[in-house]
Amino acid sequence: MTQNSIHINLNSEIGKLKGVIIHTPGAEVQNMTPENAERALYSDILNLHVAQQEYSQFSSVLEKLTTTYQVKKLLEDILQNSRVRENLITRICKNEGVELQRRFLDELNDTELASQVIEGVLLQKDNLTAFLSKKRYVLKPLHNFFFTRDASMAINDKVLIAKMANKVRVRESIIMQAIFDFHPAFSTTTVNPCEDKFFDPAITIEGGDVLVAREDVLIIGIGSRTTPQGVDFILNRLKDQKENMHIIVQELPQEPESFIHLDMVFTFLDKDKCMIYEPIIARHNRYQTVLISANNGKVEIREQKNILTALKGLGFDLKPYVCGGTSDPWSQQREQWHSGANFFAFAPGKVMGYERNIYTVDELSKGGFEIIRAKDIIRGEKHPDDYETCLVTIEGSELSRGGGGARCMTMPISRENVNW
Repeated sequence: MTQNSIHINLNSEIGKLKGVIIHTPGAEVQNMTPENAERALYSDILNLHVAQQEYSQFSSVLEKLTTTYQVKKLLEDILQNSRVRENLITRICKNEGVELQRRFLDELNDTELASQVIEGVLLQKDNLTAFLSKKRYVLKPLHNFFFTRDASMAINDKVLIAKMANKVRVRESIIMQAIFDFHPAFSTTTVNPCEDKFFDPAITIEGGDVLVAREDVLIIGIGSRTTPQGVDFILNRLKDQKENMHIIVQELPQEPESFIHLDMVFTFLDKDKCMIYEPIIARHNRYQTVLISANNGKVEIREQKNILTALKGLGFDLKPYVCGGTSDPWSQQREQWHSGANFFAFAPGKVMGYERNIYTVDELSKGGFEIIRAKDIIRGEKHPDDYETCLVTIEGSELSRGGGGARCMTMPISRENVNW
């Protein structure tokens, strides 16, 4: 499905999906070794062939449901503009301290350049310093880019460019800002914390931590990837633009790595349903939940029992479904580790998630969700439109080892407004 132009409109986590940006994992995933996996923010290396097969299920379902955009194709398109191309190369080289490689990048055609800035640029062994260097890449592969959620996030009619917590991912944000600023398919304004005149170096914000509950309600996780200063930046940008604005802030554990983002422990399923990792969201623990309310620029901050009670006070009465089921804490831990709470809604009550999390899938089945295999949709045997609520399951045994789920792999840019 394609269309000429789309206005950014993201006022919820569940409205019917009208457009989404994805990125099929490629050579950048293959270009990972056990030695560099930790630096690449992975705990293991992935089998690209299997990961691509699983991802093909995921992307094929989305293509049947909405307009999809591939990052690499969008990047190729904007590189045809010589000024955009020159500026992008300059930003990338300056950010990564490789200005001496500019000539090599300048000589690549648009397709080659788009591929190499994502998949990695090999160090040219054309002088003694380079020949003796132990480095393989002058621009490292973007191993995490198929998690398109993190580098940019649509909030209402604007796109917030992420200030990534790890330098290895900064190029993702640079690429996404260029796409939103210059691709004719999108009509929006980007907001980049690094370009703010009052920029605080302590600011980090990543898309997995930012959930748009409603036009006037955000939920943001703070932990290893998003800082309180990042939340303050968002608050300061919104509090004077809207008459009333609410931000629910959820503190997250700094480790293990399965808690890197809020959407690993909490996601929306419907207007009145959500998925939670119970030990963090619904049980007494040391991780604070705070409600920030801004009314005509005046800010009030109050501690809350948890996200569910904070949302209830704002008009959301949510039934929580429990990641891993309710009977065994070990099952909860295992399935949360493999993104069992990380669901992506493509319409109210219609979501995508990993088939491998069998206890979580069973929890939704018992709650009335029709379970549909991605293969059945691709073959045309079933369609989500035929069900009131459904879970589309994708095979994700390899993809999940990358540390993210269906929400992580999507950057929605437009949804229909929800009739609350």
